[in-house]
Amino acid sequence: MSIMIVKRKLFSEVEKYLEDKQAIVVTGMRRVGKTTLLTYFFDKIASQNKIYLDLEDPLNRAIFDSENYEEIKAELTRRGLDFSGKAYVFLDEIQYASNIPSVVKYLYDHYSVKFLLTGSASFYLKNLFSESLAGRKVVFEMFPLDFEEFLQFKNVSYTPPAFAETVSQTTHLFFSPFVSEYLRWGGMPQVVLQTDVEKKEAILRDIFSSFFQKEVQVLGDFSKNSTVRSLILLLSRRVGQKVDLSRISQEIGVSRQTLYDYLEFLSGTYFVSLLPALGRDDVAVRKQRKLYFEDVGLFSILDEPPFGSRFENSVLLNLRGGGEMYYWQSKTQEIDFVVKGMRGEINAFEVKETATNSDIKKLSKVADKLGLKNYHLLSHNFVPDKMVKYLFQLPDFCKPAAGR
Repeated sequence: MSIMIVKRKLFSEVEKYLEDKQAIVVTGMRRVGKTTLLTYFFDKIASQNKIYLDLEDPLNRAIFDSENYEEIKAELTRRGLDFSGKAYVFLDEIQYASNIPSVVKYLYDHYSVKFLLTGSASFYLKNLFSESLAGRKVVFEMFPLDFEEFLQFKNVSYTPPAFAETVSQTTHLFFSPFVSEYLRWGGMPQVVLQTDVEKKEAILRDIFSSFFQKEVQVLGDFSKNSTVRSLILLLSRRVGQKVDLSRISQEIGVSRQTLYDYLEFLSGTYFVSLLPALGRDDVAVRKQRKLYFEDVGLFSILDEPPFGSRFENSVLLNLRGGGEMYYWQSKTQEIDFVVKGMRGEINAFEVKETATNSDIKKLSKVADKLGLKNYHLLSHNFVPDKMVKYLFQLPDFCKPAAGR
């Protein structure tokens, strides 16, 4: 099952756990590259005592229907797996088989089996796996390509400047066409690899259709799927804005609680990202979350978003590997993004289409007042100032989230 694969950053993180006993679980949005990752490691493992099953196929899913787990083991044996030695079991789209956690736990505890699992809905996977596989798993989240990976997929050999470097206008001009493409079409691997614009749009529409049919309609179990569709369209016009539950619930005709459930589902299935506030004084303000999409290309086909929304959304998607993300909000002051690292360090980022000296002074003043020592101004357009950074120049701490 070998295919041409471009290695992503997450591959190296997953590989660290390949020889451990723990099950590896990779979750993320549809078509983001989870199956490619699974294929890569299936081919990489030298042992022939391995099996790959796509659980979206009902015939493969039927293997796990039995409540007798020894019968499941027997069926896997009939398919060529030898449980007398170390075996490798690769399962794709595990959200379709609700008893997978208990099956994995049984085989994990009684036999020498290494599991590598993928699923497209953290909304379900996190609940199913949280207790049943405690201490037996390591979980990774896979997202669309960040800008550095995007350049890799585009075969751009020129290395982006380091975060500490000053960017010349020549360097900015070199990267600008790639930034423009990334901001328009996003980071879904299949879209990035496609060169035809009409086909790019067709792929994105197919991804949205697949998400709606297989996540919303199958996993969501909502009484009115059309209302969820209306909500998604409405949200595409509110990227980067605070989510006003009262106002949106009135617009789509549902209760606040129902709207909250819809939003949690869309967040849990990796369609949108809800960014919490970090503030000091107003509890009501801190409860408000800002809305972003998990891929810029997807909300770009739903609406014609202003450039600023696409740029701000893309910055968020490239910063999130650095730790917990928030926006800073008080009654009178706001900073677009705050990243809290694992060691407690805090980095603040303000995003502007064209940064000015006034923006630099304002950010410096706000950051000093709030006690934030590390603050950065990100600009899309070129600014001849060493303090200004760019999308292709994000800090080194923006790495894939470690397993947990």
